[in-house]
Amino acid sequence: MSELTVYKTAVLPEWIDYNGHLRDAYYVVIGSLATDGLMDRLGLDEAYRRHTQCTLYSVELHMHWLHEVKAADHLEVDAHLLATDAKRLHVGLDIRVVGQTLVAATAEFMLLHIRQGDTPGTAPFPADVLQRVEAYKALAGNTPWAGPASRALMLKRG
Repeated sequence: MSELTVYKTAVLPEWIDYNGHLRDAYYVVIGSLATDGLMDRLGLDEAYRRHTQCTLYSVELHMHWLHEVKAADHLEVDAHLLATDAKRLHVGLDIRVVGQTLVAATAEFMLLHIRQGDTPGTAPFPADVLQRVEAYKALAGNTPWAGPASRALMLKRG
């Protein structure tokens, strides 16, 4: 487990397919739950959502399956902030079997900060959240994300 670990879970029996492997859809579930863990780490937790009526929406997701995950495995997920701006987080997740160095899968999320309520729309992050985002990026330092070089997600400017 590293300082970037935002989620840990055992593989549940109902997540296993007919080949004895983690069913592909549950990698996405694990990535989504890890994103919740990152939100908590950045202070975008339940209290923040209730107080501000703001949250993150996933607007794009890429998954890459790299190595097998089996029924007896336990998983941990590290989160990397690949890019950020005033309203968006580009997040890379490394899903790893506990005790193994190889990354089993990667997930890449584009997350958008949304103000909910009567007139929902995008909203800039408050200054304190941006400070926590920068602190998390600094924590990651030079730790590379394991994601492959496929079609890139990126923040479009303008």
